[in-house]
Amino acid sequence: MGARPLPGGSLALTDWFAGEVAARYDDARGIFAPEVVDPVVDLLAELAGGGGALELAIGTGRIALPLAARGVRVAGIELSPDMAAELRRKPGGDELEVVLGDMATTRAAGAFRLVYLVFNTINNLTSQDAQVACFANAAAHLEPGGFFVVEVGVPDLRRLPPGQTAVPFRVDADRLGLDTYDVVTQEMWSHHHWRDGDGWRARAIPFRYVWPSELDLMARLAGLRLRDRWAGWRREPFTAESSGHVSVWEKA
Repeated sequence: MGARPLPGGSLALTDWFAGEVAARYDDARGIFAPEVVDPVVDLLAELAGGGGALELAIGTGRIALPLAARGVRVAGIELSPDMAAELRRKPGGDELEVVLGDMATTRAAGAFRLVYLVFNTINNLTSQDAQVACFANAAAHLEPGGFFVVEVGVPDLRRLPPGQTAVPFRVDADRLGLDTYDVVTQEMWSHHHWRDGDGWRARAIPFRYVWPSELDLMARLAGLRLRDRWAGWRREPFTAESSGHVSVWEKA
């Protein structure tokens, strides 16, 4: 499950989804359940209208394929060649235009009514500069009046007392997960430990957590303005208690 540095590219990002990770990505069945996917596709199809959609970090097509099945022209940008290969193995996957590269600097051909980035993937860009560049890249792909949609969690720092750097998110007999935070740099690592036979295996992935207000400023720098912010894909109200948000910015 080792990460693989990708050649070239201004960000010199690491492919954390190579090999076995890509091969087993779809085993996380909960995120593929219709009750999870359908509200996402409903909203994205509405925002796309009759135009095209570009998914940043398209992955194995969890959202792109059902969105394309609604009649939306979908293209994607994907850092991991192995994740893109898994997408192409699926029915309809080889019909989507997928450009390999990082989502902050890589360009796809054409302009789109909708650019979207789901499932906390903005946090995979581990510097503020890279996240700012991602917003600029999204805006460059948008038609006037088009939308950029981001789904991401709200940093869970209220669970972090003074002197503590780790917050567990799963504690089972055969699996342990915890996030560690650096509140100065906004760097975080997601640590996964699981039992494998008589031993244990471990994997850790770096992220950079980001606040809603910080994202709004990134959007303004890219020429976008906030149109809507909800707590989820069913347009639940966003409040101080919300653990995540779906935000929609519009290109002027």
